[in-house]
Amino acid sequence: MNIAVIIPAAGSSRRFSESAAADLGVADAGFSRSKLDEELGGRPVLQRTVELFSKHPDVMLTIVAGPADAGAFAEFKARYGDKLGLLGVRVCQGGATHRYETVANALGLVPDDGSITHVAVHDAARPCASPELIERVFAAAGEGHRAVVPGLDVPDTLKRVGEKPVEAKADPLAAILGDAGKGRTIGRTVEATVDRARLVAVQTPQMFELGLLRRAYAQKDLGSTDDAQLVERLGEPVVVVPGEAGNIKITRYSDVKLARAILGVKGADGREAHKRF
Repeated sequence: MNIAVIIPAAGSSRRFSESAAADLGVADAGFSRSKLDEELGGRPVLQRTVELFSKHPDVMLTIVAGPADAGAFAEFKARYGDKLGLLGVRVCQGGATHRYETVANALGLVPDDGSITHVAVHDAARPCASPELIERVFAAAGEGHRAVVPGLDVPDTLKRVGEKPVEAKADPLAAILGDAGKGRTIGRTVEATVDRARLVAVQTPQMFELGLLRRAYAQKDLGSTDDAQLVERLGEPVVVVPGEAGNIKITRYSDVKLARAILGVKGADGREAHKRF
């Protein structure tokens, strides 16, 4: 196999920034912090993720898709471009709104000359995938399975909840202070318990035969939460191999500490990680 790896990195890190602001006690509404810049043992998250594949003998090409906005993309290239170039990585702009737009842009850089047979798509914020997990996915694809994803059996009870939030009771003190109109939610109401039998939580890297992934992205309806969903829509089988609990996706600020524990590395030394990248 000759593999191209696509790493979507166009997200805004909105949830990460919000959780970081809350954990750090930052009140500034304009506070922004990228999860890809967070330090993991002297290297930022994005570099750690790219390095998962940089020395694999079957990986011929790695493409990182950055922000869609021209200004943000220019800053992204200034921050990461030199080092990614040394690692042999190509960089392109991602999509403005949806993840599938980002993957589609990167897929456009994969050559059709026969030099690439498979494409692996891996979340930029999953820097903890082990070599064993990656090899498990690649090996299944090498056995002829055209679409392979890692997944974990769901251990928890799953419940579907309603969209309408449950409002907290009115606070008399808030009325006195002039905040009576500010609603506060405490949660949502359960609609149903979902049968978890044979359910799996799917991770990345997700591996596809190049021609199959191109067919999937040629569909009119590209609305999806992952690339395997587009393949499923074609009626093609997707094989699930065992994933890893440690293959976390950094979404909230607290996940950075967990990632450091999984990798056995230390945190920042006070200098912003991307300035060492």
